[in-house]
Amino acid sequence: MTSDLHIQFFGTSSAVPTKERGLSCLAVFFGNSMAFFDCGEGAQRSVIQAGLGFNKDCNIFVTHMHGDHVAGLLGILQTMAMNRREKQVGVFGPKKILEFIRESRDALNFGLTFDVLAKEVRPGLIYNEGSSKYRVYAEKSEHSDQSFAYVFEEKEKPGKFHPEKALKLGIPEGPLWSKLQHGEAVQSPKTGRPVKPEQIVEPPRKGRRIGISGDTRPTKLLESFFKGSDVLIFDSTYSDEHQANAVENLHSTSREAAALARKAKVRQLILTHFSARYRSVSHLVRQAREEFPHSIAAKDFLVYEVPERS
Repeated sequence: MTSDLHIQFFGTSSAVPTKERGLSCLAVFFGNSMAFFDCGEGAQRSVIQAGLGFNKDCNIFVTHMHGDHVAGLLGILQTMAMNRREKQVGVFGPKKILEFIRESRDALNFGLTFDVLAKEVRPGLIYNEGSSKYRVYAEKSEHSDQSFAYVFEEKEKPGKFHPEKALKLGIPEGPLWSKLQHGEAVQSPKTGRPVKPEQIVEPPRKGRRIGISGDTRPTKLLESFFKGSDVLIFDSTYSDEHQANAVENLHSTSREAAALARKAKVRQLILTHFSARYRSVSHLVRQAREEFPHSIAAKDFLVYEVPERS
């Protein structure tokens, strides 16, 4: 049984798919909502193959407008329509995302059974619907086209309520407990004294954070952006022996991804976006672990459960 917050990868190759790896796509599942990050070609087939439905609350976040990250977006939307989806879908990405959706629909003359709310991304808070249990932030990454990294952040949780403390202070179980849990001070029926929430309820707990780099060189800006993330999913296109390629093509090596993860004090690093030249990525994982031991490689259909913070 999966956690209430988990990640599933649907494509982990860079630029060119392989027999084992599709093009960039992953989704974060949280309760009854899902958030896709990039939709490379064939994304909808992978999602169907994984046995997932298309009727959850859904937003799609695109890191940049390269084909291996966005060519599958129309397929995802069309597949949702074929499944008679009615709920609105939010699509967030660089400025060109608006033009891409509009012109593609016009050229292909396809209709949808739901509304698409497309928004241009700028650095900062980009998604924070009041009813949603999560928010999303964006920051600029360093790639050959306008590109963004994202942080998916669970909203703060209420602090732990201590019923034994409430009873000791003369507050019986019932409506007064609810008021205390919602931050209201109450009067004890037993003692007549005021009781404040902080006497019984612990401070709110910070939510879990998932960082998604997209395609990028490692930068100080991203190191700060991903600080303290529970999970960091980072561009690891190349191994050490192809460092020059990483610099030239504005990607990262697995070792560079791990060095950034260590400096950002993240809890877990997941390497992805591997060059198709590597039949095995075990040496990329080994190089990463020399910098940051808590490093693993993503593979298509991998499910990673994000544990609760202690």
